[in-house]
Amino acid sequence: MTSSKPARAHARAAKRFSQAAKVGLAPGALIHLGERKTEQAAISLMEYGEAEFAEHQFSSLAESQAYKARLPVLWLNVHGLHEPEVMAEIGRRFKLHPLVLEDILNTNQRPKVDDYGDYLFIVARFFEVDGDNQQIGSDQVSLILGPNFVLSFQERPSGRFDPVRERLRHNRGQIRRLGADYLAYSLLDAIVDRYFTILENIGERTEELEDMMLEHPRPGALQLVHQLKRETLNLRRSIWPLREVINSLTRADERFFRPETRPYLRDIYDHTVHAIESLEANRDMIAGMLDIYLSAASNQVNQEVRALTVVAIIFMPATLISGIFGMNFRTMPLLDLPTGFFIALGMMATVATTLSIVFWRRRWLK
Repeated sequence: MTSSKPARAHARAAKRFSQAAKVGLAPGALIHLGERKTEQAAISLMEYGEAEFAEHQFSSLAESQAYKARLPVLWLNVHGLHEPEVMAEIGRRFKLHPLVLEDILNTNQRPKVDDYGDYLFIVARFFEVDGDNQQIGSDQVSLILGPNFVLSFQERPSGRFDPVRERLRHNRGQIRRLGADYLAYSLLDAIVDRYFTILENIGERTEELEDMMLEHPRPGALQLVHQLKRETLNLRRSIWPLREVINSLTRADERFFRPETRPYLRDIYDHTVHAIESLEANRDMIAGMLDIYLSAASNQVNQEVRALTVVAIIFMPATLISGIFGMNFRTMPLLDLPTGFFIALGMMATVATTLSIVFWRRRWLK
């Protein structure tokens, strides 16, 4: 659960640089804004009908240009958004607006949906947990839904759409029968389902951190609290707009989503509402952790101060007795006795033992 300061600084610097690279360019200019997350763009194509299916992987842009689709529904997926020439060719082939291509290449978009008449442009975000440091990162996912095609653009391979691909390959469920709108629903459903995994991860880490704070608060706990706050804030910035996106899709006309698909969209909307409720619950817990930390730290300090006070009180009578017998008087009780020294030590031990027993019974000594 540790965070990396250099990694955060590098990410902020890269974001500033990417935003600055766009200044002064004409609207619709194809320039990649964001972190490059894969070495080379990869293009895959799935086309299908209710009884037929075909899958293709293109190793070059020229190979994709030469291919002619023959089945009713087409799904084109692109991994890697740093090659503007690939985007330009896809935009030419599917007659996409230049602003759509610009938004796809700008990976700092917030979730949204735009209606361009012949197709819908949808932006969402994937979230992943880094297995090494448990930090949560996000990738932009862009979807374009047309009458008989779906285009998806990802920053890097994530494997989150693999279940959809498997259903297409093996003709499971009704994905081949219901067309491109149901395919778009399936991709959105895969994106939303991932949020619950991320929220579960945050919930587990929050509970572990809360238990650690109550048992033995450490100075590093505050850093972990702030890390969780940043992650939940990033999730909130994605889930809330995505809920409005899904809500807009449920109310869209029948050009894109048929009546058979609308109940599934409403189900995704319910999932986003549930995800938001879980997120807000986690945010409330994280917000209260600072009070928990301060209370636990204050209680720990009180325990230590009480222990030191008890020890001081136990040895205070011994100090008093030794101070009395250390005074320079010619005549004092016990000074002339051969056993006077041992009597004084006995008095000190008796008082210290008595006080120790009293404090132990009151549970002041632990």
